[in-house]
Amino acid sequence: MFRNDGGVPISLGRMVDPTNSDQPRGQRLRVLVVDDSELFRTGMRTLLASEGFDLADSASGEAAIRRARSFLPHVVLMDVRMPGMSGIEATRLVLEAAPGTAVMMFTGSSDCAEMLEAVRAGASGYLLKDAELTDIIKAIRATAAGHSAIAPQVAGALLANVRENLVASQRASQPGALALSRRERQVLALLAAGCDNLAIARQLYISPSTVKNHVSRLLEKLGVDNRVQAAGYAIRHGLVDAPSGPVAVAPAA
Repeated sequence: MFRNDGGVPISLGRMVDPTNSDQPRGQRLRVLVVDDSELFRTGMRTLLASEGFDLADSASGEAAIRRARSFLPHVVLMDVRMPGMSGIEATRLVLEAAPGTAVMMFTGSSDCAEMLEAVRAGASGYLLKDAELTDIIKAIRATAAGHSAIAPQVAGALLANVRENLVASQRASQPGALALSRRERQVLALLAAGCDNLAIARQLYISPSTVKNHVSRLLEKLGVDNRVQAAGYAIRHGLVDAPSGPVAVAPAA
């Protein structure tokens, strides 16, 4: 934990070292701190100045855009949530105003959706405000050197999101798979298990005519001609568990 010059304690947690890259030789890195809290800006300026950075600060996204044009920072520490223009929108406009700048989001939020939006806006990193001072400094230098610095708390959420999107993309490539209703999936599972319409109706407590309608829609959505093909499709694409032995699929009732 450290204090800014206003005596306000700022908690610093632990972050994995994103890189061991040093700052460019012969240059004092220019850092623009953007946050609507004056105490926070003052504290960060005091601490980072003691580490040899050239500092400037802005209290809003709009002010940051103007300051970036004149100060030409190497790195911008950008708060995500500010009154008026958000840090994400400000990131887009700062990068337009000063193309050589790298923006690192510096926020108290570990929200994955916000992080993804920030990355889409052009942010090079995402650091939480409870990071240790040494890690903040390393992240600034890494970002200035063209690397990305992401807090480990958010990196895990990012990987999970990527996995979810990958699974969704794979499912979307399967014709009709995502269009199936819960009831249609139940019918498909029983159909793949070899049940005829009457057996399906009994297990799901619906009428045989309703089952017949479901089966017709299933064939159309999956793009297959008959129940056997539907069962094979369901097993191949993981829509139902593969049977442990041979299954005889009942003909249409």
